Amino acid sequence: MKAYVFPGQGAQFIGMGKDLYDSNDECKALFEKANEILGFRITDIMFEGTDEELKQTKVTQPAIFLHSVILAKALGDDFKPEMVAGHSLGELSALVANNVLSFEDGLTLVSKRAMAMQKACEAEPSTMAAILGLEDKVVEDVCESVDGVVVAANYNCPGQLVISGAVPAIDEACEKATEAGAKRALKLPVGGAFHSPLMEPAREELAAAIEATTFNTPSCPVYQNVTASAITDPAEIKKNLVAQLTAPVRWTQTMNQMIADGCSSVTEVGPGRVLQGLFKKVDRAFPTASASIGE
Repeated sequence: MKAYVFPGQGAQFIGMGKDLYDSNDECKALFEKANEILGFRITDIMFEGTDEELKQTKVTQPAIFLHSVILAKALGDDFKPEMVAGHSLGELSALVANNVLSFEDGLTLVSKRAMAMQKACEAEPSTMAAILGLEDKVVEDVCESVDGVVVAANYNCPGQLVISGAVPAIDEACEKATEAGAKRALKLPVGGAFHSPLMEPAREELAAAIEATTFNTPSCPVYQNVTASAITDPAEIKKNLVAQLTAPVRWTQTMNQMIADGCSSVTEVGPGRVLQGLFKKVDRAFPTASASIGE
């Protein structure tokens, strides 16, 4: 079974999507529609802006979403997923590509999500850190041993778990993880503690917007971050999407479940090759590819 996967924050680069804008009238029209919906010309930043401009959460998240979703649409009849998944923000891209959300509703939710997360980041100094070379259980135990808010946030692949929380708690957890034998405990250049209890104000804000949005039955199962399992019920998809902001991204578990359910190849739709690399960490021989027009 062929799966399509959609990347999350961190995959952005200047120039992303310009080839689609320049070569395809339908893609150009969608980018221009996005500029209208967002109320600013995000295409100018995506195509010719600075890294600093592109790194703003209110820009990064819609930019990655647009690149992924418009690329999926450009694939046309070549886009025939039998299962989809997205990493964090990428789950919204997957839901649009999978006909659960309209392009307009998906982009509106992404924009509201980015703004709400930005606001939550500004409320308390917080961050994330990648812990490399430890088993998940050891990292979880380290987090539990620390006073203050620090939790396992992104189960990216075996031996790579990102933790999230208040700055002092992250610092202490990094020290303890290093003492426990981690190869590296590396603080990440992010705006705040995504996928942690500190995102609760953002979760509440986004919940209202998600509840007011129409979710359709997907054209194929979507493997959601919160459950790491195949979901087809629109009400359940909604509930999991709301929970996602404060719950961990179970990507390791998602990859294992997709493979167990018969996934035989993965195509990454959007900027970068991060998710392909994570699948290779599970199985070096696993077939992966980047989506391209005329694929």
